[in-house]
Order: sequence, then structure tokens, then C-alpha cells
Amino acid sequence: MNSWTVRAFGLLLLVGSCWADCYLHNPRGSNNRLNERSANRNNGNRAFDSQNNNRGGYNVGDQTDAAFNNEDGQYNMKFFQSGSTSTGASTLEIEWTNQHGCGGNEDTDPHKLNCQMVLQYMCQDNDPTQNANNFRNDYLRNGRTTNTQNFNARTRKNETMAQATTRENNAVREDRVIHESWQWYDSCYERERNKGLFTADQRLRTNRNGYSSAQYTRQNPNGNRRGYECPEERDYYPYWHPNPWVDIAVLTDNVTQCQRYVQESYNSVPRHQCFQKFATGEWSHYSRWNIKEKCEANGGVWGWKRNVLEVYTNATTAAACSNANATNNNNLRWGWVNSVEATNWCYVPAPSVECKQGPWSRVNHLGNGREGVPLNYTWRLPYFPSQKDKRCVFRIRYNISTDDYDPMNTNVTHNKNAALGRRSPVEQNPNVNIGSKTNHPLRLAINTAQFGRTFQDRSHIILLRSRKNYLTSRSDYDSRPIRNLNVRGKRGNIVQTFPSVEYDFIPNRMEVCPDELIHIQWTGSNTHNNGNPAGDGQAGDAGEGTKGIKKKLEKGMWFVE
Repeated sequence: MNSWTVRAFGLLLLVGSCWADCYLHNPRGSNNRLNERSANRNNGNRAFDSQNNNRGGYNVGDQTDAAFNNEDGQYNMKFFQSGSTSTGASTLEIEWTNQHGCGGNEDTDPHKLNCQMVLQYMCQDNDPTQNANNFRNDYLRNGRTTNTQNFNARTRKNETMAQATTRENNAVREDRVIHESWQWYDSCYERERNKGLFTADQRLRTNRNGYSSAQYTRQNPNGNRRGYECPEERDYYPYWHPNPWVDIAVLTDNVTQCQRYVQESYNSVPRHQCFQKFATGEWSHYSRWNIKEKCEANGGVWGWKRNVLEVYTNATTAAACSNANATNNNNLRWGWVNSVEATNWCYVPAPSVECKQGPWSRVNHLGNGREGVPLNYTWRLPYFPSQKDKRCVFRIRYNISTDDYDPMNTNVTHNKNAALGRRSPVEQNPNVNIGSKTNHPLRLAINTAQFGRTFQDRSHIILLRSRKNYLTSRSDYDSRPIRNLNVRGKRGNIVQTFPSVEYDFIPNRMEVCPDELIHIQWTGSNTHNNGNPAGDGQAGDAGEGTKGIKKKLEKGMWFVE
């Protein structure tokens, strides 16, 4: 990004001051829940900013019939990675509900709104040596309490690496959730915000260093913190800065924007940032500067980072990388992962994001789409050549707006500026003259922080398992398709579970080919208790059952052929 007048597509959209919730049902969306014994979540700021209703979401599953009391007692849903061959796809049906509609072709089947659904995930190696008493700071976890992680901003102008590490160690708690890392939020707090964006008439605050950073956006003008999520990255897509997320798909009502989404995805193009050093000479994880000229004028190096699926450390030379690629069809590349380190690595590039027409849903309806089936997307799970199990989080963002202003061409030049006599195209609670004889205006209830708005939900921690580590008893383990059959919902009737859903299989209809393997799995929470909900079992019980299973792999996991 070489100037402030950057155009961000998609996530600067949304509707007015209504709750336009988005709930993830498979894999189970947390909506910031953990193990609450109530219908409402305890802490909507626990890990991320969902902007959803407090009643939404599902507790993390339990390993046994008893409620967990540590991380090891939680059940992480486990899915097998795809194989290295084109036939060995492992597919997972993503299911969600969004309240205020989406889909509809802009030209032939228009909706009265603009929308995108953005599907992403982040992963790291699953490390069996990590445990509830010895988690490293950035290790992905659900946590054991519903408290938000702590944060303490820098107070020294010239900080050393040791001082930054002390800040981090003093803030991060082992018993609390981690999605984005403390260093990610610290860099967000330090980095100046993109000043080319539309902020309407909102007055964005400043951080303790005296400038407005990426923690302040039109949707978050006060800089409120949710977990270690960066508000600017959350609110805009494609984001112009390196970030921890891998894009899966963009589902939109306007497919003419698809070429832009694909070309500007971090999967496709490296992102630049300012690299600066600590006072003691080590490379820092943060910098104030977000444009090339200011970065270099303040002693920084303007460089780039590439979004990669993983670095393949088994190959340390170009020849070894090429040989591994040819032998196992691993899609490996040899080159730099970032320009400052300037070291060649054997890496797996992130795949191109899929962009297509979003599934149609009607306004004010948390339910099925036009075809009478739940809103869904079939995700081909990634293949990791390292054959390592991965620890991951899935994220869905829902972005809608009306056409009160042009969502693609409204920027900083349209912000309110009293000195220039410029008005924003939308204003906070405006008085509107309706032409009455008494000339009395009416006041509209408009919150400009919510005109162009983003909702999201995320899964609890899920594991993506290597086939090689578990399925080698089959000679064709790498090439067989795997279909995932899961259970969505929670115990109770439609009123008691709303805005979540009742129990059902997902998918609830499957047409299976003879060579496909069916991976059956479910989980439930023993602390779920929506006021003694209806259904079989005792209060607080979320057990489900199935039959006709041929081979049990472990608790909650079976294969059927």
C-alpha cells in the first residue's frame, strides 16, 4: 500500500442499526460461548467481535459424560485432510444462517441489499507436548474460562525485545482462549489506520501514543477490544496487510466483483508492511508506519510477506523441494516467504480463493434458503504435505448494506468535514424535512457506525488430521474421497434453541458413491442447559446417538463403507 486512498472491497458493507446476525452451525459456531450453563453467553468480547445476539452459539464439546474442567477434557472435532491426489478430497459441509438475506444475482434476480459471505481459516501444527499447564502464548486453544485475554500497551518509546516479551508474558493467560496472537493485536494497536477509508461522521479516537491506529474503525470508533482480533482487519476485505487467515471462498450477490476478490486476496498476492527493529537490534513484530515513504523515512524497511499453507521443512534445498513436489504431487514452491528475511524456503502456497454466487436467503429470516435447504458451502479440506496434524479455527463473516451510498466508491473524500463544508452521505440521527405543513422535521434513528457493517461467527478449535497418521491400514488411503457426516444443533425445541437450531444430521441427505468413505462424528456439551430444554435425556445432557456403524475409531468417530 503506497498511499492512503486504498479501496477495500466487500467488508465495508452493511445495513443500519438492526441485528443482522450470522450463526455458524457446522462446524459448531461458538458465538464467543465456551461452557455456559445458561441460554446467554457470558462474554461477547471473549475472542472476537461477532455483533450477534447473546443467545446464539454452541458450547465446546466434552470428551466424556462429565463437563470438562481443563482443556484436555474438551472434544475437538477432528476431520481428515484431503489426500495429495485429485480424487482424494475430504469434504466438509459448512452450514450457517444469516438474518437479513443474501444472494440473488444483481442483474437478473436482485435483492434489496448488497452482501458477501467470506469464509476463512487459520491453522498451526498440533503439538502434543502442549498441555493446559504449559501452553505457549500463541497456541490455539478454547480456554477454560470465559474471560478475555489481557493486553498492556507499550509505554517506552525505544522498547527492547526483552521488554516486549515481558509485556506479552504478563498479559497472556493459559486458561483463556487464543485465536489471533498477542503479537498480532500489539502490531494492530501500534500500526496507523488506513486513512483513505470512509468513516462517515464518526470521530475515531487515538491510542496512548497519540494517533489513530488500526484498532479504530468506523464500526469500532472507540477502539474496543475483543480477544486479540484486529478491528481493521475484521471490518475490511481483502485486507491490505499480512494477516493470519487463509481465504476459502467469497460468496456474493455481485459476481462481477469476483475477479477483484480473487486477484486481491492475500492468498494470491503478497502484502507489504513496514519492518523495523527493537532498540536492541532484533526485528520487531510492530511498526507505526503503514505507507512506504513514511516507513523508509523513519528507518524502516518496506517489505512483503507471502500467505502460505505451510513451510515444508523436510526439504532444505531447491533440488530437494523439486524432488518432493514431483514425487508426492505436493504443489511445493522454492523461494522467499518474506522479503526481509530473504531466505529461500520450500513452501506450499495458499490456494486461490473461490468466488461465486452466494446462496439466496430472505430478509428477517434465520432459516433455510430458497430451495428449502440450509445455507451451505462444501469445503474441500486442505492437504498439508508435511503430514502433520493441524490445529485450526474456521471463520465466517457476513457483510450487508443497502444502497444509501455507493459501497465500492465511497472513501475518505466523502467523510464529514466541517472546515470544507462537506457532509457525509449518511449522518448520525439526522433531522429530515418531510414537507409537512408545520415544517416540523422527523428524526431518523441512524447509527453511521452501523451503515456498512460486519458480523461473524467462528468455530471452536478443530483438528485437521493427516491420513498417513491414521489410515495407513488401507493401501488406497491417499486417493479415497472422504465425506463428513456430522450432527448440528443442540437439545431443545425450536424456541428454546433459537437462534441456534435443533438437532439434525448435516448433511441430512447424502448420495454416496461406492468408493467414498463416510466419516461420522458428533459432539455435545454437558453444561448446555437452556432452562431444562425439551427432548430426551436429563437437563445439561447433550448426547446424541446413531446405529449401523461398522468400525469405531474413537469416541464420537466412525467410518462407514
